[in-house]
Amino acid sequence: MLNEGVGSWTARRARKTPGQVAIIHDGRRLSYAELHDRVTGLAAGLRALGVRRGDRVAFLGPNHPAFLETMFATWAAGGIFVPLNFRLAPPELVHQLADSAAGTLVYAPQHAAAVAGVRARTAVTHLVGLDGALLDGDGTLGYESLLGSGPADWADVPVSLDDPCLIMYTSGTTGRAKGALLTHGNITWNALNVLVDTDLSSDAVALVVAPLFHTAALNMLSLPVLLKGGTLVIEPGFDPVRALELIARHRVSVLFGVPAMYDAMAALPEWPEADLSSLRALLCGGAPVPLATIRAYTGRGLSFIQGYGMTEAAPGVLLLDAAHAESKAGSAGVPHFFTEVRIVGPELAEVPTGERGEIVVAGPNVMSGYWNQPDETAQVIADRMWLRSGDIASADPDGYVYVADRVKDVIISGGENIYPAEVESALRAHPAIADCGVIGVPDDRWGEVGRAVVVLRPGAAADEADVLGFLDGQIARYKIPKSVQFTAELPRTATGKIAKKLLRETHGAPAGDAPGEPLVGQ
Repeated sequence: MLNEGVGSWTARRARKTPGQVAIIHDGRRLSYAELHDRVTGLAAGLRALGVRRGDRVAFLGPNHPAFLETMFATWAAGGIFVPLNFRLAPPELVHQLADSAAGTLVYAPQHAAAVAGVRARTAVTHLVGLDGALLDGDGTLGYESLLGSGPADWADVPVSLDDPCLIMYTSGTTGRAKGALLTHGNITWNALNVLVDTDLSSDAVALVVAPLFHTAALNMLSLPVLLKGGTLVIEPGFDPVRALELIARHRVSVLFGVPAMYDAMAALPEWPEADLSSLRALLCGGAPVPLATIRAYTGRGLSFIQGYGMTEAAPGVLLLDAAHAESKAGSAGVPHFFTEVRIVGPELAEVPTGERGEIVVAGPNVMSGYWNQPDETAQVIADRMWLRSGDIASADPDGYVYVADRVKDVIISGGENIYPAEVESALRAHPAIADCGVIGVPDDRWGEVGRAVVVLRPGAAADEADVLGFLDGQIARYKIPKSVQFTAELPRTATGKIAKKLLRETHGAPAGDAPGEPLVGQ
């Protein structure tokens, strides 16, 4: 087969296990043979639209088989897939579509209005709407019509493991999202890491409730399961009651979630009697798993496989296996099988055991760079191989890594990464705000949430509702802080940067405390 990339996986699975169920969604079952037929037809349709090697095809919508079909079809045609976060505000969608120069956009019905509003400001020339998503008068193509428009024969396009296949946008620490460019080799080696380290079997049944546009649900769960020949139960989103019901109905053996999702299931009145006997692997990421959460599941005879990763590493970096979930609680684990991790000082020299340093990562799963951003790439990839994480950690004598702090000040809220610089940039556009800083504060439900600390302009007036309301529609709602505190000035370092450590000390009381009183600028 000329196609050595991930786009060939449906062809390889169809010849190996054609009758095995690949996807279950909304009462429908797709075998690997049927999935491959649909991917082949869609790839032919994309080629008829002019999609060629290196062209970008984007997808906007919740979890759906069409997400995976579009992704595999794009790769089969030699293109690059761009999954979009459907929670993004219109300006953020415009940036990612324009930055990637995606020429084709596949979208779900509920996002038709957003697509209509942003299309003119992007390079998109072909819109493909899922059932019910056609926009009047704009030449939108129907997804099923496009899928059935081309020949059903597999076109074996030459693709190597070094070819790019995926642009996944990460929230930028400088206020703009960057596209991590992953190759077919990055995705393949990451999947192999998962298969080696989690013992996924060919009869695995995975419940996919975390969003596929996130690297974890896609690359740590869905693609490894499909590579192994297992089954994906795809849901548009997470509902704890339905998740428990689906686990029992489909005999789910593996799922991925963030701690808040697992907590939500364990808090249900149905929890004590829920049938969890089929579960073999609980994958968890996005934030450290609290000990109380671990014990809620060990009490049911289950344990977690925790991980630490980065979109730029496709994403697997460290894994804490189930056997050490309690004995090494608080650790992110040890490096994946084919991945190297070091804890280093400023000059990339390894620090002694127990001392803190920056996590750096190397291996065949590490990205080739950021899309069209050579300067940003040079800042994070050192010595042409080591990816600088920006995260501070230490390792114990057994090699287990403990993440101590996030140099980039990222806020992890319910598994979503929120970068303060991006939120601060949006806040500073408010006419009453002279200065601001955003920090994370503890939250019982989400782990942590954002808090804006605001300095008003002289004579200007604003309250919390006004400040937060201003952000609605400018950035995704999950990025909007949950509280605002007002102050006369922000603490700054000698170089003029906001001293976030001091800001957290003075304004970082747990979420739920009363915000600062509305201020009139002096």
